[in-house]
Amino acid sequence: MVEVDLLDFLRKYKQLAKQALGTDAGKPVEGGLARWKHLVIHGYRLEDGHSYRETENRLQCFSELREILELDLNDVPDYSTIYKSFDRFDMTVWRALLRISAEQHPQSGHVALDSTFFERGHASQYYLQRSDRDIQKLKVTTLTDTESLAVLDLQCSIHWKHDVKAGPQVVRRNADDLLSVAADKAFHSWITRFEFYTLDVDPLVLSQGSTPEIVGHNALIRDAGYSQRWMAETSYSSVKRSLGSAVRAHFWYREFREIILKFAV
Repeated sequence: MVEVDLLDFLRKYKQLAKQALGTDAGKPVEGGLARWKHLVIHGYRLEDGHSYRETENRLQCFSELREILELDLNDVPDYSTIYKSFDRFDMTVWRALLRISAEQHPQSGHVALDSTFFERGHASQYYLQRSDRDIQKLKVTTLTDTESLAVLDLQCSIHWKHDVKAGPQVVRRNADDLLSVAADKAFHSWITRFEFYTLDVDPLVLSQGSTPEIVGHNALIRDAGYSQRWMAETSYSSVKRSLGSAVRAHFWYREFREIILKFAV
């Protein structure tokens, strides 16, 4: 596990949070803390593995944290305020934070498309009632730069969408910055390949089957860079070993935000 200097992490995270929020980084019209401060607090909470109540206690105890957050002791938010603020940011903000964090590393334009699973610490009661079953895992489809191992974007699914549906969705959002995408046979369909070509992205996707034509095609795909697909699994391993393979949030929409924040951190 990589050791992280917490204060250096927070200083950098502060810059990225302000970039992700842009002109909305300041205080909301209704008052309260600046929005960027809430984003940094959530990054600190996840990086150090604290609960909401523990996060409030540590902000009160450590002046170095408050200095970076530009907080007076009397301005430290209540743990319930921190909890509620996690809901207030739209998913586009969390995705912007993820993308800006990835852009701190060199971007090759060559990405790996793959899926992984995160355990759910507390099953969402909303989905339990609707589906009448116990959903224990969330499926996450990611786009990982094969040079930097940075995750550029991801798509979460509670109902485990098939890869041929989830894959194009995440590629489509980032097509302008991509040169090629490597993916295994689970992502293969002629519709997917055609869409990638129309997006001007080279699909390094293995075909299913064992005919001589397919075997030859897959050999060419491997030579063209498919072997770099394993980079996605390396990024999964790094995130799960450092921040855990389970999500803590009780509700599905908070779980999605938590997973994006994990990869951003």
